[in-house]
This record gives sequence, structure tokens and C-alpha cells, in this order.
Amino acid sequence: MNIRRIDGICHGSTVAIVDVLVAGGGIAGLTIALTCHQLGVSVKVFEAAHELRPLGLGINLQPDAVRELFDLGLETELASIGVETRELALVGRDGVEVWCEPRGLAAGSRWPQYAVHRGELEMMLYRAVLDRLGPKAIATDHSVTHYEHALDSIHVDLTTADGTTERVDGAVLLGADGLHSKVRAQMFPGDGGPRWGGSVLWRGTSLSPPIRTGASFVVIGDTAQRFVTFPISDPDTTTGLQVQNWIAELAFDANRGWRRGDWNARVPVDDFIGFFEGWQFEWLDIPALIRRSDAVFEYPMVDRDPVGHWVHGSVALIGDAAHAMYPVGSNGASQAIVDARVLGAAFVEHGPSREALRAYERELLATRSALVLHSRGLGPASILGVVDKRVGAAFGMLGDLAPTEVEQVIEDYRRTSAAAIHQLNASTSTIMPMSGA
Repeated sequence: MNIRRIDGICHGSTVAIVDVLVAGGGIAGLTIALTCHQLGVSVKVFEAAHELRPLGLGINLQPDAVRELFDLGLETELASIGVETRELALVGRDGVEVWCEPRGLAAGSRWPQYAVHRGELEMMLYRAVLDRLGPKAIATDHSVTHYEHALDSIHVDLTTADGTTERVDGAVLLGADGLHSKVRAQMFPGDGGPRWGGSVLWRGTSLSPPIRTGASFVVIGDTAQRFVTFPISDPDTTTGLQVQNWIAELAFDANRGWRRGDWNARVPVDDFIGFFEGWQFEWLDIPALIRRSDAVFEYPMVDRDPVGHWVHGSVALIGDAAHAMYPVGSNGASQAIVDARVLGAAFVEHGPSREALRAYERELLATRSALVLHSRGLGPASILGVVDKRVGAAFGMLGDLAPTEVEQVIEDYRRTSAAAIHQLNASTSTIMPMSGA
């Protein structure tokens, strides 16, 4: 095999070992790059795409992740692209509120919860990497295809867009290459593909007058059919409209498979809107909101089964490569950010080493695995299924469903996700903020 050393890592006849090699330039990969720079640890990110572009739709960042971004010196940048979420509202199929609670600063957290466009978040991180580390910190058109352990380093093979094979050496390799991680595939060759649990999502964005508080995360329906919406822009000063991110979800029989081969396809509204035609309330017309979207994308709600370890020698998985989970508790991007910071704290204690990777794994593996499994129960929205079974068609009449029963479902999820406000407020920074971050 004809292997050449990548420019910037080979200096004459001497190969300069980079401390941290990262497969994947997504949220996890970019956050660990910024963290390494903050710590003075050399890092190189390899991204398979030709260029990083603002892909995706809206997501929510929990306060624990927002704290980490603030500690990276990104408070102003995040505020410029996000909307502070102030409320979580669970609503029945008849449009009647079942549960409502404050979120973020409104709930007493020291840090806000933010709703952002995923692509804008990634571009924010990307700009910060280019500004702080320089353009050579990220190599696009480079896909990590194989790794091989050495005594005191890791050899990583890459394939470029033109088919050229390159080899780089580092102290550790981090697989931040997402749901279809090639690093994970080598670590677990029999792991198989993502697991589909039976639900299909249709997603889009639409201009709309503010809904409820204008900063509300609203879940409507039950466990078999739901509609979620939250704003990802402030209201326009002229029109008063804001961009609403929405998700329409329907459960199918997982044993029958899904009818499409392309699971991330742009589809016409008529493919699914019939399921939601009757969902019209005084405060929200869901079919009208859907029809105002410029583009709608369809894909299944998938995750991966937890694995027994994330570390193989000098290689570790982070983000979705380690623990892809259902998008029901605003945890995907949030946990990827926290992963990177916990790993950075391990670098502070142990240096970029195998021991650091093991310390990171010990800290997070059990809780993240539990969160993956708990998310299959649909997180806080599971209470809508409880209500539906109890009171049926009279959805707005809670009958004998005690408020404490509602609270218990919510609190169980809070404990599993380790997102209790008092715990976060009382905790110390994962990595103490540094001047000039």
C-alpha cells in the first residue's frame, strides 16, 4: 500500500506526533479541538466532507452544555444564534395543557437553555476553530478508514476525496464521526447498523407568530403520534414572525421495516400531513404551520445499542459515535459537548494518553448508556402516553391522574439525564475557565 505522510505532520525525515487526532468535524469533534487548544494540547481534525456547511435543523442545548460553551469563551457568539428556551409545555391531542415547567434561567439555572439551528451551532464552533487554531487544524476531504496501535502512539490511515491514502501518527485517536462511525465499526466489527424503534420523523422550519411565550418547547400528542415545535429565531422586528422548528412524529410497526431506502429524504408534505389534519387549536394550527415550510425532510428515529466500552487502547469514541440516542430530551448535541469537556479534564490530569481515555470512559459510560435506554421511553413526553391511557378521549380532563404522578415521570427523567438544576448549579467547572480562551 502506498502511504504518504500528510503535510503539516511530517517535517523532513522526522514525523511530528500530534497529541490528539480527531475523526469527524461535527459538534463533538470541533468542541474537543477547541478544548485541546484551551489546554495547549496539539490537535488535528479530519473531516470526510469537502466543506463544512450549516446542515440540519433546530436542536436544544441543555444548560450543562451551555456552561461548557461559555467556559470556552463562546457566550456572546451563542447568544447571537440562539433563543433562550424559557418553558417546556406538554399538551394533549385536544390542545389542552397537561404539564408546564420553566426551563433554563427561568427555572433557576445559572446557565440558559438554548434553541439553535444545528448548522449555525456547528458553524459557530468551526469559525472559532479557524480563528484560534488556524485553517490547518481541520483537514476536509479526509476520511479515517483504519487505525493501528503502536507502542507509544496510534497510526491512523485516511482516504482523501481523490482516493489517495495517507497515514498520520498521534498519541490518541478520537472517533467523533457520528452515527455511522468508521472508528466504531473497527472497534466493534459486529455491531451492525443503527437501530430503528418504529417511529418516523418529518422535520421542517416555518415562519410563525410566537407560540405561547415565544420561547417555549412544546410537545403535543401522545407516545404514538406527536408534534414538537420551538423557535430558533427571535421575532422579526417588522413582521413579528419567528422561525419555528417543528417535528411531526408517527409510530409504525418496527418489525415491518420502513418503506424507503433513503432515510434522510426530502419529501412532499402530502406524504404525511393527513395524519395531522385535525390538529387545529385556537392557539396553533399545525397543518398550516407544516404547509408553510419551504422543505420537509423524513428520516427514522434511530439510536444504537449501548456497548461495554468506548476505549480500545489509544482510541476512544465520543458523541454519537459512542452513544447515539433518540432525540427526545435535547441530549444529542448537549452530551457531545459535555463528552469533549470531560475528556479535556482527563487530559489535564493524565495528559493525552490511554489513561486519560480510560478516566473519561469511567466517568461517563454508565450514565450515557442508561440515558440511551431511557430515551427509548420518550423522556418527559412519556407522561402524555400515561395521560392518554388513563383518560382516553377526555384528554383535557385529568380525572384521577394525580399531579404527583405527572411530576414523578418528569423527575425520573431528570435524574437519569443528570440535569437536575441544583446539581449543576452546585458543581464546579469541568475545566476551569482560562483567560484568552
